[in-house]
Amino acid sequence: YGWIPNAHIKFPVTRAGLTAAETVARDGMRVNMTLCFSQQQAAAVYAATRGATKGQVFVSPFVGRLDDQGQNGMDIIANILRMFTTGDGHVAVLAASIRGMDHFLAAMRLGSDIITVPAKILREWARAGCPAPHDDVTRDSAGSPAGDPAGLTPIPYEDIDLSADWRQMRIDHDLTRRGIAQFSHEAPHRFESCRLR
Repeated sequence: YGWIPNAHIKFPVTRAGLTAAETVARDGMRVNMTLCFSQQQAAAVYAATRGATKGQVFVSPFVGRLDDQGQNGMDIIANILRMFTTGDGHVAVLAASIRGMDHFLAAMRLGSDIITVPAKILREWARAGCPAPHDDVTRDSAGSPAGDPAGLTPIPYEDIDLSADWRQMRIDHDLTRRGIAQFSHEAPHRFESCRLR
């Protein structure tokens, strides 16, 4: 932590990751809870890090990977942001797995706190004149985007008590398990490419 003053240490949204985050956040460490694919997982991040200060905790919902499964990944961003309006603001939403300009503009329109976006999308946005997002999306009675963009299945909003114990929440998700396996497989190759020659 001493080698970089503003690091957010990544933990996956799993039981072990949440247990670690609960401990280190209490000690003042900054965390980025990654591989989030459900509103329940985001609620667990909130509950596990209760007492943290604003800017100390990020949760990273992966939009594109949900789209790959036929679900509207932007709904998870909208649902988490809506759920967090009932909280104290200590968890920032970091929209991840942004695949195109539509995701990027939608994440801005929804009010994501942070967006990780590939450089090619930023270049495309710049070439288009850096258009601001506009709310041209029809919304249903719950405030969620209506319709099924590109045939994607909507992800419904859940009423979740943010004051509940995170250990009682449904945090298991197949995409989280697959993401951990993928990162574990890629990690040795990434480190090898960084080795000094």
